[in-house]
Amino acid sequence: MNFKRNIQERSAGFQMAPMIDIVFILLIHFMAATVFAQWEKKVDITVPTASTATEQQRQAGELILNVDSEGRLYINSQPYSDETALELLKQIAGAFQDQPIILRADKETNVQQLLHVMDLCREADVWNIALATVTPQE
Repeated sequence: MNFKRNIQERSAGFQMAPMIDIVFILLIHFMAATVFAQWEKKVDITVPTASTATEQQRQAGELILNVDSEGRLYINSQPYSDETALELLKQIAGAFQDQPIILRADKETNVQQLLHVMDLCREADVWNIALATVTPQE
């Protein structure tokens, strides 16, 4: 008896369904990344230049505090008063001990206003603070 006569060899072929899934996942990832990047840059701030500025690796969960030239504080493009910002920072510091904060201050911001925001962070027990700068353009 020959049982192999009815068996046909089939090639695996190219599967489209998994490829479509991967494309949709990548699309969602890049859409979300674009939205979050726009949140932190929505406030019109020109950060100061520093000749020794280097691009740092972004940390997961970092919070970006924006201070405009008048000294107003923005978190996720929303203006915050000192009291509400302090409460938010205390809640974040209570939940995450090593919470990274990036402080984006306008180059026209008064140093006293910048130190006031840093004092708010220190009062909330946030110590991991970095100042945002850019390299000067030739």
